[in-house]
Amino acid sequence: MWVLDALESGPASLAQLVRLTGLARPTAHRLAVALERHRMVTRDAQGRFVLGPRLGELSIATGDDRLLAIAQPVLVQLRDLTGESTQLYRRKGDVRVCVAAAERASGLRDTVPVGSELPMTAGSAAQILLAWEDADLIRAGLQSAHFSATTLAQVRRRRWAQSVGEREQGVASTSAAVNGPGGRVVAAVSVSGPIERLTRSPGRLHAQAVLSAAERISEGLRAQEN
Repeated sequence: MWVLDALESGPASLAQLVRLTGLARPTAHRLAVALERHRMVTRDAQGRFVLGPRLGELSIATGDDRLLAIAQPVLVQLRDLTGESTQLYRRKGDVRVCVAAAERASGLRDTVPVGSELPMTAGSAAQILLAWEDADLIRAGLQSAHFSATTLAQVRRRRWAQSVGEREQGVASTSAAVNGPGGRVVAAVSVSGPIERLTRSPGRLHAQAVLSAAERISEGLRAQEN
């Protein structure tokens, strides 16, 4: 638990884990590697330890995570409304993790399994999860991103994002922000599918539906706070 608690605030090197947990270096390393084997912990591009995808999967299985409990039926409704696959993403360090999804039942679709880690440098969900960060994090995130500061300014203004072939060739998506306590962006709701159906302007087709879904999840979180 000490290692997981330490990683809640973001990525950490082994040296940082030692400092945060107060454990001896060999003990911290042994625990972190053991958690990594069980996918409770993983590594980012810099080799730092970050919380792993298994935690999100367990949250869904146990129903303990309020966000996922609220979001799952909304994702199903959004899938049925748009006819496309839907996902919920959270940021974990340098990646975004798919923590919930509702897949299109048949035909050509964009399948993102729960627990998948995708880059924060491409895709409409990445734009959402970066757009409201502080200025230093935005500047750092844009250094290798497929989108620009102008794109993020547009996202903040209209509150939805779109991408066409950014993350994967032939795939388009539209995303909107889920807001938690204090208005902080805690997740991104997405609709994704082949460009042939979503076109090169996926926001024109699905932005309103995605915005409505994100607002329903945000309202659910606010209701549970009261």
